[in-house]
Amino acid sequence: MATAIAEGGVAGTLAKLPRQLAGEAGAIANPETAGSREGEDDARWKPVLGLPCELTVELPLPGFKIADLLKLRAGSVINAHWRLGRDVPLRLNGTVIGWTEFEVVADALAVRLTELA
Repeated sequence: MATAIAEGGVAGTLAKLPRQLAGEAGAIANPETAGSREGEDDARWKPVLGLPCELTVELPLPGFKIADLLKLRAGSVINAHWRLGRDVPLRLNGTVIGWTEFEVVADALAVRLTELA
């Protein structure tokens, strides 16, 4: 299931991914030498750091029907039936990577990352 975000945040969690995958596959036999591989992990991520990706926050609308869709016009307000404080999924290229909550920052709507998947 999802784990709470560590102080390293998303970047820290993503940076650990190659090492975790290697460890799950048995590639890291000695955990005492695993720390020395962090530089290698950073080097492995370097070629993909500039690749574009799509980060989306989804607000599921339970009970939304085609009839509701056909009634939509500019200025329509859609009742999301989503309780305040309930986390919404955060997806990277369609895959859930975490959960967020909506927040207002100054005059903008923002999301706060609450959990990583």
